Amino acid sequence: MKRLMMVAALLAAAACQPMPAADGGKTDLAEAAPAVQTQADEAAACAARGGKMLPQGRMQTMRCVVSYTDAGRRCTDGDQCQGDCRVEDVGEAPRAGAAAVGQCQVTSSRFGCYTTVEDGKAQATICVD
Repeated sequence: MKRLMMVAALLAAAACQPMPAADGGKTDLAEAAPAVQTQADEAAACAARGGKMLPQGRMQTMRCVVSYTDAGRRCTDGDQCQGDCRVEDVGEAPRAGAAAVGQCQVTSSRFGCYTTVEDGKAQATICVD
């Protein structure tokens, strides 16, 4: 029984190993270059919009985050803001459908917990990580 368990564990570990490359493991630098160029292009486009590339979410993926000029302004609908109209960082969020007043979000980041406000009513609270 012990041997069977050891064999099963070894097989499971082997299944987690990456597949060898078809070319014997050689890396083509020409294939890696477009990825670097894309990141540079994305960073340049982000900067042109006034944003910064920042690690976002649980995976800490680099994303363009733009600060909004109307951040913190009172609102009752997302149409009144550059981003969303949100109720953030409150002890208890308003229940969905209840009358609510929010604030224009600070940045374009979609991560965190928040309640959006549309047509003066709270939407369901979501947490994005």
